Amino acid sequence: MSRKKRKDKSIRGSGGSKFYVIRCAGCNAPVLLYQKDGPGALLRMYLDRILEPPELAALADDCATKDDVPNLACPECGAVLAVPMTHESGRLALRVIKGRLHKTRSDGSFPG
Repeated sequence: MSRKKRKDKSIRGSGGSKFYVIRCAGCNAPVLLYQKDGPGALLRMYLDRILEPPELAALADDCATKDDVPNLACPECGAVLAVPMTHESGRLALRVIKGRLHKTRSDGSFPG
């Protein structure tokens, strides 16, 4: 998987980017592959950084406002993991609900 270029690099600084498989904390099912930039906790997931599965990766192109973005739910158990938001920079994102997901480092491949 190739890394996406950061449009906001001058704002964020250089902290490197990493691939993570995001899993449901309840049933451990893989939900998506995410490219996280910079250090720190995973508080929100920007739509343009979701790489897999294709239906979630397409949200960045298909959604114009946060009202167009559905809640992120586990495909196995249906638990809501994140809710749509608009960051102060204007980027669409999913706000992570604390304790609902786990992230695991990945080499860029999605187990699904």
